[in-house]
Amino acid sequence: MTFIQVHFGNFPAPEIMKVWQKKILIHSLAYFYLAAGINHFVTPEFYLPLIPPFFSNPELINLVAGVAEILLGLGVMYFPTRSRAGYGIVLMLLAFIPSHVYFIQVGSCIAGGLCVEAWIGWLRLVVIHPVLIYWGYWVAKNPKMYV
Repeated sequence: MTFIQVHFGNFPAPEIMKVWQKKILIHSLAYFYLAAGINHFVTPEFYLPLIPPFFSNPELINLVAGVAEILLGLGVMYFPTRSRAGYGIVLMLLAFIPSHVYFIQVGSCIAGGLCVEAWIGWLRLVVIHPVLIYWGYWVAKNPKMYV
C-alpha cells in the first residue's frame, strides 16, 4: 500500500466510480492546467510578484511554469502519457511550494497584485495544494480508467 492509501484510503475508489465521473475528474484536471498554463502568458504580471526574490530570473520561471502546465494538461488528455503527466503535476506542485510559503511570509499580499486574508494563503497551502497534488497522483495511478 502507498502512503496515501494508508493515510487517506483509496478515495475516490476507481472501481465504484461511474465512467462519466472518471472522465470529469481527468478532463477537469487537464483543462485546469491548460488554462493555468495559458494564463502565465496572458497575465504574467499576476505570477511574477509571487515568485520569491531568492529565485533568479522570475520571467524565465514564469515561462517554464506556463509551458509545463500546458504540456502536462495535454499529457493528461492522452491516455498513453496520462500517468507520467499525473506524476509530473505532482512534482510541479511540489516545486511551487516555495511560492506559496513566500506568499504567506509577505502577509498574503503582494503590492499591486494578489491581496487576500492571511487565512486564505494558509488554506491554499495546507488544503488546496494537497488536494491538487492528490488529484494529480490519483490520475497518475489510474491512467486507463475509461479507455
